[in-house]
Amino acid sequence: MTWDRSVFHIPNDVLHMTTTLNTLITSLHLDSSDPIPLRNVHAAVMRKVLQWCTYHKNDPWSDEDGVGEGLLSRWDLQFFNEDQATVFELILAANYLGIKSLLDAACKYVAKLLAGKTPEQIRQMFNIKNDLTPEEQQKIRKENAWLEY
Repeated sequence: MTWDRSVFHIPNDVLHMTTTLNTLITSLHLDSSDPIPLRNVHAAVMRKVLQWCTYHKNDPWSDEDGVGEGLLSRWDLQFFNEDQATVFELILAANYLGIKSLLDAACKYVAKLLAGKTPEQIRQMFNIKNDLTPEEQQKIRKENAWLEY
């Protein structure tokens, strides 16, 4: 049950992807049909989580391996092509629910968005105010000269 009191039935072939729910069911000896309160996830995000997990339920990676070194599929790129807030809520939900493969995929998507961007472009993208002095900026550039902008 999500924080906004929506109840979702999670099929067993999707349930295995979430270590948090599996641990709760096992540790508390719950029936898989018992509602589990998920105070950190709301219904719209849970729908997206279940959509992603259903699509990827037969993928070869394990929960420990995440999505590996491969590129995101076209389906994943379209799936994550949401507003920034939704993508970051998916990251938080994946972390909370213990879905490493979703967490890795969402973080790869964000990394792809940031690749090749200058610090100024990233600030604009996330509406971050630049509160560094020119001297502080120069010091940071010097300390991180090995990074490519």
